Amino acid sequence: MDGTSIGWLALPLAILGGAIRVSTPFIFVSIGELITEKSGRINLGLEGTLMLGAMAGYAISYLSGSPWLGVLSAGLAGMAFGLLHGLLCSVKRVNDTAIGISLIVLGTGLAFFLGKPLIEPKAPPLPSIALGFWSSVPRMRAALDVNALFFVGIALAFVVYVFLNRTGWGLMLRTVGDSEDAARALGFPVLRVRIVATMAGGILAGIGGSFLSLSYPGSWSEGLSSGQGIMAVALVIFARWRSINALGASLLFGGAGALGPALQGIGVTGYYYLFNAAPYILTLAIMVASTSRAAPFADAPGELKLHR
Repeated sequence: MDGTSIGWLALPLAILGGAIRVSTPFIFVSIGELITEKSGRINLGLEGTLMLGAMAGYAISYLSGSPWLGVLSAGLAGMAFGLLHGLLCSVKRVNDTAIGISLIVLGTGLAFFLGKPLIEPKAPPLPSIALGFWSSVPRMRAALDVNALFFVGIALAFVVYVFLNRTGWGLMLRTVGDSEDAARALGFPVLRVRIVATMAGGILAGIGGSFLSLSYPGSWSEGLSSGQGIMAVALVIFARWRSINALGASLLFGGAGALGPALQGIGVTGYYYLFNAAPYILTLAIMVASTSRAAPFADAPGELKLHR
């Protein structure tokens, strides 16, 4: 087997490599949104947070020369947006959905305004781990050249699972999300829990954004997120509000996103745009299936406005 011809392995390898790459921001954003929704609040402004995180991560990485400092800055930018969302939604008669949509516009606008001078330079990218070092096949090595943030995302899914199901703070978060009255009766600070949960979700969304601008090829541009923040909300529903399910669902979305480029890589160019639309078609199918009478939101937090 030489480096240019690997037969039928080319397609699954391309999809595998693409799924790992495309799924990484989904993992962070979806688990962040899951934490927020577990508190009974929905954050539809993730698209703006994602864009702001991508710009902040890229800018700080470029200016400091450290991609990990860029990731930290993206998380802080996301936390600030999460705090803003949490505070605004704590005001009486304020609608979570309207605030979320407003923050999409604000985050996207801020990212473009602040990041416009940084479109041309190239920031130091995040390091990758070469799991395909043992192979002499370039495509195999490329598919198994995995960004370090992907492994952080896998660990995050299990850490969040343990946090939600095995800790007192996780129990408090779930109680606040399931029944505000019960949480108040137990003495839990409902508003504070929701604000902190939204901030945590913002941090993870910002880190997901940093992957978009600091993974290969390490550049930032307007429209980098391609609607992934909105798709993450559908992904959380598909995962039934479980972090490990969100990990699997992210890989599924990543595989759908990699389908078009993978087919093009082996010479299948017909219906190119249709295959590239696979993630959006999957999102639509999930939303239709999840909102049908046959599949109610049985696992949704009781206080979630999407559910009520």
